Amino acid sequence: MKRIVIYWSSTGNTESMAERIASDLGCDAINVSNISVDDVSTYDEVILGCPAMGAEELEDDEFKPFYDEFIANYSDKKIGLFGSYGWGDGEWMRNWEEDVKSKGGALVASIIANGDASEMDESLYQDFLNKLNS
Repeated sequence: MKRIVIYWSSTGNTESMAERIASDLGCDAINVSNISVDDVSTYDEVILGCPAMGAEELEDDEFKPFYDEFIANYSDKKIGLFGSYGWGDGEWMRNWEEDVKSKGGALVASIIANGDASEMDESLYQDFLNKLNS
């Protein structure tokens, strides 16, 4: 299976998650500014990462336009979601999961961390990886 991790990060927390996930899955982690939606056409599984921004929403200058185009064209791919937050309760991830599903996306797994990769719950993280590997 060919997979890729695509992320946007402001403080480095989501980037640290992207790097750990990519390392554990044996794939590349690419910042969203360095890839086009057309580039994902050859991947079977796309793992997307974005932190909570503003009022618990996706970053809207770079990541949200990429995501919107991606989900409109490649919702048939296996999709994983991840991201970091520093406030709230993860509402942005629940909304993002629902958006993927409502647009016909094949959501496989998601995980959030209140901080960087070291703040991921290890049990939940292993479950996340297992779902992506099944």
